Amino acid sequence: MSIYERLVYARKSRLLGKLAYFLLKLMGVEIPVSVDIGPGFLLHHGGAGVVIHPKAVLGARVGIYPGVTLGRADVYRAAYESAFEGLVVEDDVILGAGAKILCDEGILRVRRGTVVGANAVLTESTGEYEIWAGIPARKVGERDRR
Repeated sequence: MSIYERLVYARKSRLLGKLAYFLLKLMGVEIPVSVDIGPGFLLHHGGAGVVIHPKAVLGARVGIYPGVTLGRADVYRAAYESAFEGLVVEDDVILGAGAKILCDEGILRVRRGTVVGANAVLTESTGEYEIWAGIPARKVGERDRR
């Protein structure tokens, strides 16, 4: 486990949590303490530019590359007016560099084993083991379930 992942998990620590959160912010990584992250999380290449909404949940073995955003699509509205409820990224998902996962209503789910390609803009839930790419992101293939 790299220093980046250690800091991500340390955010929940009573003793070192604030320091870990601050160090991540200095490295350009915004992952609020409220974000639950499963085991085996990978923040590839230090994750510079990664921003994750406080209402996100990440499963086990999620891999995130630099520049990824998980957040609200309706930022033009005040938070209290938004129908956004959250984001769920299930186990074994890979989010490519610069991918944007944006939800404006309800809960957007990136299902188990899905790959979201580099610079894709995903605005809808996926199925399991799918490959999504483009702007807006569309299903372009399926991933082997091994």
